[in-house]
Amino acid sequence: MTEFFGEVGAWFADPSTWAGPNGIPARLVEHLVVALAALAACLAIGLPLGLYIGHTGKGARTVVGVANIGRAVPSLGLMGIAFLLLLPYGLAIGPLPAIIALALLGIPPILVNAHAGLREVDPDLIEAARGMGMREREVLWRVEVPIALPIILAGVRTSAVQIVATATLAAAFGGGTLGQLIVIGFNVGDQVRIFGGALVVAGLAIATELAFAWIQGAATSPGLRDRRFVPMEPAPVAPPPGTGVG
Repeated sequence: MTEFFGEVGAWFADPSTWAGPNGIPARLVEHLVVALAALAACLAIGLPLGLYIGHTGKGARTVVGVANIGRAVPSLGLMGIAFLLLLPYGLAIGPLPAIIALALLGIPPILVNAHAGLREVDPDLIEAARGMGMREREVLWRVEVPIALPIILAGVRTSAVQIVATATLAAAFGGGTLGQLIVIGFNVGDQVRIFGGALVVAGLAIATELAFAWIQGAATSPGLRDRRFVPMEPAPVAPPPGTGVG
């Protein structure tokens, strides 16, 4: 085992590991591009939808239920479906199938947390804001979102970590990323390369977790930082009875 780890260290120390199109820096850039594109799509779709249903309660049960079901679909299966749908258009080989699948993977945590965070805001605060003459948009952005921000950001954090870790599968569809290091290792039977590539992916996922944890803490107002526990991903909050939503 000591000899194996020595070989892994030698692989990382080899200049060729860090150079060329299959070097760690080049694959890292590909990985980040795929992950950032998918996360941007998640935020563009999941966040507005989550804020809308959280603020209005309309369609909450249906939308959140579908989002929770979507979590059970394997990421590799989603990439395969996207691959087949894009194949007739010549877009199947490359990062696009992975970006689509990763976006679908990352939307549920953002949507569910945005909805849950807004539904947990004290109704008395919302009524007080309306009593002061605030419009619905002002109530949302000046009262509900600031209070729910820790939970909303926890959803973004969960989504980002999942996307970064799962983007490795893009290599199976010619999408590059750090997963290509592992694929090459399998093709040539190089266990050192496989292990080294997996270490790089794990390190990037941990770095993403730490970065978004810092962002979550920095963006949370001092009055809310005193909460003893801010869940990474709270259970969906059902709409109040009698609202007729869903």
